[in-house]
Amino acid sequence: MSEEQTTEATTAPGDTTTTTPAEPTDDVVTTEHVLRVGRKRIPYTATTGRIVLREEVHEDGKSKGFTAKAELSLTSYVAEGENGERRPVVFAFNGGPGSSSVWLHLGLLGPRRVVAGDAGDLVAPPYGLADNAESLLAVADLVFIDPVSTGFSRTVTGGAPKDYHGFTGDLESVGEIIRLWTTRHNRWLAPKFVAGESYGTVRAAALADLLQTKYGMYLNGVVLISSVIDLGSIGLHEPEDRAYVGFLPTYAALAHYHGKHGRTALRKVLAEAEEYAERTYPWVLSRGARLTDKDRREAVRTLARLTGLSEEYVDLSDLRVEHLHFFAELRRRERLVVGRLDGRFTGPAGDAVADRMTHDPSMDAFSGAFAAAWNHYVRDELGYENDLPYVQLSMTANEEWSFKEFEGRGVDVSDRLARAMRANPHLKVHVAYGYHDAATPYYAGLDTFAHLDIPHERQDDIEHHFYEAGHMMYVHEPSRVQQSKDLADFVRRASTG
Repeated sequence: MSEEQTTEATTAPGDTTTTTPAEPTDDVVTTEHVLRVGRKRIPYTATTGRIVLREEVHEDGKSKGFTAKAELSLTSYVAEGENGERRPVVFAFNGGPGSSSVWLHLGLLGPRRVVAGDAGDLVAPPYGLADNAESLLAVADLVFIDPVSTGFSRTVTGGAPKDYHGFTGDLESVGEIIRLWTTRHNRWLAPKFVAGESYGTVRAAALADLLQTKYGMYLNGVVLISSVIDLGSIGLHEPEDRAYVGFLPTYAALAHYHGKHGRTALRKVLAEAEEYAERTYPWVLSRGARLTDKDRREAVRTLARLTGLSEEYVDLSDLRVEHLHFFAELRRRERLVVGRLDGRFTGPAGDAVADRMTHDPSMDAFSGAFAAAWNHYVRDELGYENDLPYVQLSMTANEEWSFKEFEGRGVDVSDRLARAMRANPHLKVHVAYGYHDAATPYYAGLDTFAHLDIPHERQDDIEHHFYEAGHMMYVHEPSRVQQSKDLADFVRRASTG
């Protein structure tokens, strides 16, 4: 299909020919496949393409009808037979802001997965695809959503992409596509889940509230992978002492991975870092100029030992090591920079004296394999043709992203998740953390959930899972297999109440 359809007006000789954009229509293709899980065969239907998103327009207090605003690309997998319209369904998306859903789609959840290798053992181009016997499709139908400006999703001709490059526009458009898909496929009586990764956890947490309040759609579960539902917890917009505290156990995990803790077990290193982050470190930072020389020297020694950095560097950092600086400093003497999304990865430092990382070697390692796999898969196996580039990560959307709704306060949707849990006593939450994820550090996430405004007993409805990998923990094969089992178990349990 061409990027834009037009209709031509018939004209008499000498008249000026004009063209007007054709009314957009759904552009999807459907194919049949079989997933093999052990000796079990699961026939399923795959549907991929673009769905027209329409909004009701009002002018001067009068309805002007529903107007096409955007075309959202999505891919769904619906298994035949089992439970039919009551089979659980999971709506999945990634983060960014400005990311497509290709990462969860081909990395963890879908029936096919990318073959890319892992840290220290990357596959060379042109990479490959393999069946995913651990796909969540074994227990639930799957719908992968690409927000506006990602994947093949675009606004209609004359539309303004910036309307969707922000918290509310993004949230409402994804919520509407979920409502639309649920209605068209008669799945209102099916157990429903939303699954987000990274900024997608902000979207997922807020969606749990929006779907309830706007549509009366109560979810069974929310899956938060590499969670950061309070951006202040990682100091994203303004440096905060609590962000330095939240990063400390992750720094310790990365120092351990890169050989800075000798033969000490990872769990022992993390236990010490977590205890220091819970008790002593916040107190040290809160003292400011009141901190005695003795207490400062002790803090410098402890932080240097835990992080693998020099005492001089920790002291010069005023006991507050910023994460982009950490990635550049940890292995600077070897002219290596450490990954942010996954600190197990390293790459050559372009500038060995730069004060912070200038590139993320873990992102460099992932993006080519996922692009090659998707662009082959969508055309060759799913049968969808479109000349638009599939946008893995829109930097335009990322740079334009607006949080105007949070003016004067931190970007924090933990209150919306808490409200959804209070209104829906059956809502369960599954949180997945990577110990080596330095984009959304696990300890900061744990602290956020510990402070949710919910009845104390509801904390039991939030389960936490940890993996010895990074932000996209599923690129680490043992973590991918275990995470798949954990998610399938969660969906089964949450679907039955």
